[in-house]
Amino acid sequence: MTQELGQIMRSEIEEVPEVFLRIKNHAKEMLHQVSALDLDSIDSVILVARGTSDNAALYLKYLIETKIGIPCGLASPSVVTVYGTKLRYKNVLVIALSQSGQSPDLVGYCAAARDGGATVIAMTNDPDSPLAKTSHCHLYLHAGPEKAVAATKSYSAELLVSRLLVAHWKGESVDFDSIIAQTKEGLVQMSSIKSFAQRFDYSHGLTTMGRGFAYANAHEAALKIQETVKIPVASFSSADYLHGPISSLHSGSRVLFLAPAGVAQSSMASTVARIRDITAHIYWIGSGFARNEGEVYLGGSIGLSETDAVIADSVLLQLFALFLAVSADKDPDAPIGLAKVTKTL
Repeated sequence: MTQELGQIMRSEIEEVPEVFLRIKNHAKEMLHQVSALDLDSIDSVILVARGTSDNAALYLKYLIETKIGIPCGLASPSVVTVYGTKLRYKNVLVIALSQSGQSPDLVGYCAAARDGGATVIAMTNDPDSPLAKTSHCHLYLHAGPEKAVAATKSYSAELLVSRLLVAHWKGESVDFDSIIAQTKEGLVQMSSIKSFAQRFDYSHGLTTMGRGFAYANAHEAALKIQETVKIPVASFSSADYLHGPISSLHSGSRVLFLAPAGVAQSSMASTVARIRDITAHIYWIGSGFARNEGEVYLGGSIGLSETDAVIADSVLLQLFALFLAVSADKDPDAPIGLAKVTKTL
């Protein structure tokens, strides 16, 4: 009997609440490692990642800048691996995010950063990976083996571990139980998302959009659909979209907004109003924005802060990509042309 398309990816999305529970159960030991670092001396942060992990890094960037109030940028690893730059990173924290921890450019960048005086934290799904061994502190994602090429549970885990790290740095706590409960509620939406995906028409183009913490999920939704459905998808900040890209929008365009619980509606209102004037094909993941009649709601967590809602809602965008791919007779477990571990220099 032929295995159902997307069976592995689906099972890994369904495992997300259990992954979150494992992170909760190991939070104390992870934070013990973080406590050994001199974070009070840090003046700036550089994040280094690729692909799905790069999207999780966007969430972490917003967390650090809003909660800690210091500059946080995204690294260009080729500065080291291609151009051979010697880094001067005194009082700099480098945080590397990677499912496999194997890509040579990430490892090389972190080694150069450490040689240049940086403190290095790595988040990976493999404690024995080269990236983990290059760091001063390794935070294990506890996602377990991830076999589907399209990363799901490891992305969600990166979001939660990022939340845990910055909460500890700020002196706050994380409401694990509420995040886990709302993630489970998201999985309950599986059948309705599947039904919607089966009739979704993306032939006129698809754009994903979010702002603030949800910007990470907007990028990840676009990447997951590109990986699994093999169609081009554009992703934007809802603020940046008004600065030119909106000119490509037409009446047949499809727009997916990522608007989690707690999001400030005023931050997106002008973009939403402009888009509504052009197209009626508007879709929502997240419960944080008032929807017009006829707009499609794919689900969203309720009662969480914006930072936590982004984490719980991550399973919804993963389910949407999964069922779009299956409906298009594509195999999201092993998309043609992609490998699970990508090693770049």
